[in-house]
Amino acid sequence: MRYGLPRSTSPSPERRSRRRTSTFGLPSDSESDFEGPPTDSDSELSSPSSLSSDSFCYESESQVPPPPPRPKCEPRSPAEQRHAEDTVAAIRLRTRYHDPYEEWEKQTRKDAFHTARRAQVQTRLETQSRRTQRNTQELQSLAAMHAEQLAEVQRQLAALQVRQQSEVNKLVSSWQEQDKTFRGRIEGVIRVEEEKLRAKLEAERKAREEAEKKRKEEEERRKAEEEVKRKEEEQAQRQREVEAAAKHQEEEKDRLRREKLDAEEQGRAQLGMSLAEEDWVHARETLKNLKAGPMKTVKGNQSLKSKWSAIRRQITPKIGQLTHDIDSVTRITQQLIDIICPSERLPMDIYFAALSSLAKAILLQAETEVTAEKRSAIPLAMVAARLLGTLEGFPDIFFAKLVQRSGGWPVPSVIPSTDSDGTAWNEPERTKAMGYRTYDKQRETLSDHVMRVSGMMRVYFLILAAPVPQPLDKMFQLPRFWTYFARMIGDERLLETAVAAQVLHAALDVGGMEAKFIWGNQWVKMMELLYEGATTGIGGVAGKLVGGQTPEGKAARVRVQLQIERIMDATGSR
Repeated sequence: MRYGLPRSTSPSPERRSRRRTSTFGLPSDSESDFEGPPTDSDSELSSPSSLSSDSFCYESESQVPPPPPRPKCEPRSPAEQRHAEDTVAAIRLRTRYHDPYEEWEKQTRKDAFHTARRAQVQTRLETQSRRTQRNTQELQSLAAMHAEQLAEVQRQLAALQVRQQSEVNKLVSSWQEQDKTFRGRIEGVIRVEEEKLRAKLEAERKAREEAEKKRKEEEERRKAEEEVKRKEEEQAQRQREVEAAAKHQEEEKDRLRREKLDAEEQGRAQLGMSLAEEDWVHARETLKNLKAGPMKTVKGNQSLKSKWSAIRRQITPKIGQLTHDIDSVTRITQQLIDIICPSERLPMDIYFAALSSLAKAILLQAETEVTAEKRSAIPLAMVAARLLGTLEGFPDIFFAKLVQRSGGWPVPSVIPSTDSDGTAWNEPERTKAMGYRTYDKQRETLSDHVMRVSGMMRVYFLILAAPVPQPLDKMFQLPRFWTYFARMIGDERLLETAVAAQVLHAALDVGGMEAKFIWGNQWVKMMELLYEGATTGIGGVAGKLVGGQTPEGKAARVRVQLQIERIMDATGSR
C-alpha cells in the first residue's frame, strides 16, 4: 500500500549560492567539478585497477612492468606544515556542514511519515471499532433470534403437552369406562355362574335326599324281610333243636365255648390290643406297598400320571380353603369326596395315588397352619375324620403317611435299627424314617422338627376325639388315646426327648380333660406318673426329666406340667 506524503507546512528555505572559494583558499566542490581532465601525474596516482587495465598489452600479469618509483618529497617548512593542517581542518569543517534545505526536506519526510502513521492507526482503529460494533450487533441479533426461537419451541412444547395431557385424560376416561363395563360383565357372569352352581348344588342336595330316602326305604324293607326270615329260621331252628336236643347237646356246648373265645378275640382286636412295633411295621409296609404298587404304576404311565396330577391340583386348594366353620367343613369334605370318588369310578391305582396325595395335603397343612395357629387344626381334623369314615382304604394310607412325615411318634415307638423287612438302614434312610426333613443335605433344626411334628400330632389327637357318625378304624378311635399315653410313659427313651414333651402337651391340650371323665382314677394315676417325670424325674430318678435338657425340651416340660395342673384343678372343682 502506498501513502501520499503531504508537504510540511514549514516554508521551504531559499537556496543560496555556494561560495566559490573557501575561507582557507581551497577550491570548492563546484570549482573542482569544472576543472580540466586529469594530468599524467594524476593518472599515475590512480588505483592499481587502472594499471591492470593496460594489461591487455601483455600476455600475462607477470609481464606488466612495475610502476615507476615516486619521487621523494622535500621536507616541508613549519609554515607549510601549518598551512596543510589548516587546510585539513577546513576540509573537515566543510564535510560537517548541514544544509538547511536538506534538513527541512528530511524533517518534512519524517513529519509526513508520522502523519501517515497516525492516519493509518486512526483508520485501523476506526475499522476495528466498526468491525467490533458490527460483531456486537450480529451477536445481539443472533441472541434475539435464539431467544425468539426458544420461546417458540417452548410455546410449541407447552401446546404439545396440553394436547398430550388432554389425550391422556381421554384415554384414562375411556379405559375407566371400559374397565367399568368389563367389571360389570364379569360380575354378571359370576352372578350367573353362582346361580347355576347354587341351582346345581340344590339339585344335588335334593338328589341325595331322594337317594337317602330310597336307601332308607330299601333298608327298612330289607330289615323287614330279614326279620321275617329270621323268625322263620328261628322257628325252624327251635323245631330242629327240639327234635335233636339230646343229640346235639355236646355240640352246642362246644359251639358256645368257641363263640366265647371268638368274642374275646374280637374284643381284643376292637380295643386295638397290639404291640407298638407291630403298628409301626404295619404302617411301614403299607407305605412300601403304596410306593411300589400304585404310585410306581401311575408315575410310569403318562396318561395315568396326567389324571393323577389333575386330581392333586384340585385337592390342594380345597384344603387351603378350610375355615373354622361347620358349613365350610361340610362343603369341602363333600367336594373332596366328589374328587376322589367321581361318578365314573377311578382306576384303583389312581384311586390309591389320589388318597396318598390327599393325606399328604392334610399333613402339609397341619405342618404349616397348625404351627402358626393351633385352632386351625380343628376344621382340618373334622374333615380328616369324615374322610377316614367315608373313603375306603384311606385310614391305612393316612396313618402310613403320618408315620412317614413324623417318624414313630404316631405309634409311639422308637425307630428300630433295621427296616420292617430286616434290612439295615443307611444314615439318610434312617433320618428320613425318623421324620426329619433335609434341606441341601442338612437336617432340619430340632425346634423346627418339634413344631412340625406337634402340629401333625395335634390333628391326629383331634381326629381321635372327633364326633363321627360311625366308628373309624382302630388306629383312629378314642381308646387309642389311652394306648398312646400308656406306651409313651412305658418307654423312657421316648420321654427323654423334646418331641415327646411337646407331643404330650398337644395331647393333653386336646383330650386331657375328656380323658379324665372317661377313665377316671386310672387317668389320674397316669397323670401322676407323668407329673412325677416332669418334676422329680422319670421313675423317681432325679435328673431324668421329661423332655431332656435341651431348651425346647425344658419349655415343653413346663407346658406339660402346667397342663396337668390345669386338668386336675378343673376336674377337682367339678
